Parts: sequence; C-alpha cells; structure tokens
Amino acid sequence: MAILVAVTDSGEGDLALARAVEEAELRGTPLLVANLRLSPLEEPADAKVLERPPNVDVADHVLALLDEHAGEVELLVIGMKRRSPVGKALLGSLAQRLLLAANVPVLAVKTAD
Repeated sequence: MAILVAVTDSGEGDLALARAVEEAELRGTPLLVANLRLSPLEEPADAKVLERPPNVDVADHVLALLDEHAGEVELLVIGMKRRSPVGKALLGSLAQRLLLAANVPVLAVKTAD
C-alpha cells in the first residue's frame, strides 16, 4: 500500500507534503508525490515524484493517478485553506473535487489560522 499526496504551489501544499511524509513513515508505506506545481519539486527521501503533464486539469490528474495506482494507494493527502462561499462558487475548489471524487480516504490538512 502507498500514500499519494497532492502538492500545490502554496503553503497548504508544503504542509500536505510534510504531513504525508510523516504518515508514510508512521505506516511504513511508500509515498507517491503528485507535483502540481509549475516548477520541479525536490524529491523527498523514499518518495516517487509524479509530474503533471502540461495542459492537464489538476484535479483530473490526481484522480487519474488514483485510478492508475488503484489497489496500491490507501490514502490521499491534500492541503486546504478556508474560503468564503462566494470564493467557492466563483473559483471552484480543487480540495472539494478531490474530497468528493476520490476513491480512497482523504486526509485534508489545513493551516492553523
């Protein structure tokens, strides 16, 4: 079994990565890192970084990775931030899409603000 973490270009992405590393160590499982950033990600120790192809929707990419690694991934880790109802309606939410569509349990990590 493995853990998949979605790492975005934000503080929430960094926090999700740190928590996923801790969770993988705690469970003794491999870590798969979905790099959703625009730049390369420094590969954490004992992790496999999966780069996003250009022009692919971020949420679709993460969901495709879950399908591709079905039976292998036991947990998805994502970062979240608080948003207003208007912000959610206008901009959508990557976290919300992943929470609702993921076929594995999701650990949502948020900053303490």
